[in-house]
Amino acid sequence: MALGGGFWLKQNKVLPGAYINFVSKQKASIDSVDRGYGTMALDLDWGATNTIVRVEQSEFQTNCQKIFGYDYAHDKMKGLRDLFLNLKTLYLYRLNSEAVQAKNTLATAKFGGVRGNDISVSVQADIDESDKFVVTTFLTTDGVTKIVDKQTGLTKPSDLVDNDYVIFAKTAGTFTVSVATPLTGGTNGSEITSADYQKYIELIEPYYFNCLGYVGSDSTIQTLLQSFAKRCREDTGAKFQVILYNKQKANYEGVISTPTKVTDKGYEPGSIVYWLTGAEASCEINQSCTNKIYDGEFTVDTNYKQYELEQFIKGGMLVFHSVVDSASGDTKGDVRILADVNTFTEFTKAKSKDFALNQVIRVLDNWAYDVARQFNRVYLGKEGNDAIGQTALWGDIVKLGDTYQKIRAIKNFEDKDIKMPYEGDEKDSVVLDMEINPVVAMQKLYATTIIA
Repeated sequence: MALGGGFWLKQNKVLPGAYINFVSKQKASIDSVDRGYGTMALDLDWGATNTIVRVEQSEFQTNCQKIFGYDYAHDKMKGLRDLFLNLKTLYLYRLNSEAVQAKNTLATAKFGGVRGNDISVSVQADIDESDKFVVTTFLTTDGVTKIVDKQTGLTKPSDLVDNDYVIFAKTAGTFTVSVATPLTGGTNGSEITSADYQKYIELIEPYYFNCLGYVGSDSTIQTLLQSFAKRCREDTGAKFQVILYNKQKANYEGVISTPTKVTDKGYEPGSIVYWLTGAEASCEINQSCTNKIYDGEFTVDTNYKQYELEQFIKGGMLVFHSVVDSASGDTKGDVRILADVNTFTEFTKAKSKDFALNQVIRVLDNWAYDVARQFNRVYLGKEGNDAIGQTALWGDIVKLGDTYQKIRAIKNFEDKDIKMPYEGDEKDSVVLDMEINPVVAMQKLYATTIIA
């Protein structure tokens, strides 16, 4: 008979033998959240409804037409092209919840919306096999018709396979040869209301994202989104900022408002929000958007006087302006962000003017996420609330601080800035006091030249 062996928790074994445990040496570890995630609710002619759709930057470039109904270069994709200049991942919600699908006797558009009316389907005899058929799906854009799907060697409708644009009827019987027959009856549904945005925030709340953008000027929707951000930031721990157009006196670090409008005909004046949402969401915690060049496609109105620019900053408005370098012959200049600020303006002892700087908010938001994720993944329900567990937690947060300091997101950090955790009022609660000092980018130079 074999001797005793295996793992041990208490020294209470009966059989003689070797009881050996294998455990990892405790090491501090951190896992920092990534940035580059944004969300928008949009009025579109094509796409899935009543759900959140994740779109990667690479997908937008390669599969734009399948997702949005139009190719990458189409005018209707202008705002999204601006958005994805910086954004890595978009969580999209299509506001047209009541969109109606276009159809004909052979097929129904995959999604509701007016874009479905630009689809047509033809049935032709297969020239290579007389008893077979060819079914072709066409999409017409600005008067140009192109094939988007072609199925050959078919004998009956039930052989058809749905594609990215239509769902085939697959009826019984045989094919009837026909020229390209348009799908009809597609609409974007009824007028979009605040109820559509309420559905959006209900669905988007569980997702992780850095910025939520809204290009419109409806004050009711702006207030709804501001309230959503405030509730999430303060009650649920979801740290993100809302990007709005010309929202006055929001006075909240979770809201970025720009007064800068675009002058392109047929587009919302606040369409600069597309680009700004991507830029702010993708800006790293050790960087600022101050002086960042606008490299999008819209024509931006930067006709501001000096005193107006000063008032915008004092009022917590992120404004774009033109920067020229006349010494080098550049009299047109670049459009740049004047200062990377949010709408927080009523400073207090508890919340200084540092909270008006978006770089500070990025650091604090990421710090909150990183500390919470480390606790939830490693300690919650797993580690004892005693000196050993508390010391391990302390070590992990110190390592997080060291990492932030190495990438220059915070400065002057020392181990003592993270106090040793201790048991709270209840046995299962742990209290952790921390101090960090965010780094911000240089914005002003005050120089004195002494003439010898």
